[in-house]
Amino acid sequence: MPFSLIPDHLYDRYTDLTPQVLERLGVELLLCDLDYTLAPRSVAEPDGTLHRWLEDCRAAGITVAILSNNRSSRRVETFCRELGIWYVGHAGKPGTRGYRQAMERAGIGTAHTAMLGDKLLTDVLGAKRSGVLALMVEPLGGPVGAWNHFLHLLQRPFKWAARRRDMRL
Repeated sequence: MPFSLIPDHLYDRYTDLTPQVLERLGVELLLCDLDYTLAPRSVAEPDGTLHRWLEDCRAAGITVAILSNNRSSRRVETFCRELGIWYVGHAGKPGTRGYRQAMERAGIGTAHTAMLGDKLLTDVLGAKRSGVLALMVEPLGGPVGAWNHFLHLLQRPFKWAARRRDMRL
């Protein structure tokens, strides 16, 4: 199955994905990366903005869950417990196992599922390989460390192409 590494849609931050935007995209299940997507890695607990955004999604009938590659489940468990959402840990992105597991748990198929993340080589690639909508955001708190700076530099042409395509729509 051929696919592109260009995200289907690019946003500045997760709050740009309002329930109205998600409904227009046909999203019933929104899988989210945690670190740098919903909160900077340095933030230990979810803030009020994230709580309100999730409540708005719930009120619109959109299921939000975390799909994480975190090696330690402690951070993900803490966030999810506080937010009242479930997660798939050790998801193995960009592999498809975690995506399939999450869709099975929610009972929602690929046509109504999207992945929201900040990294091309895990979140976007995994979404494309799994046949779900690939939504990308700029990293909250910015890229940290030399490796993340390098990865985000590599992502620039793909993000540019997504922005250019969206401007034409």
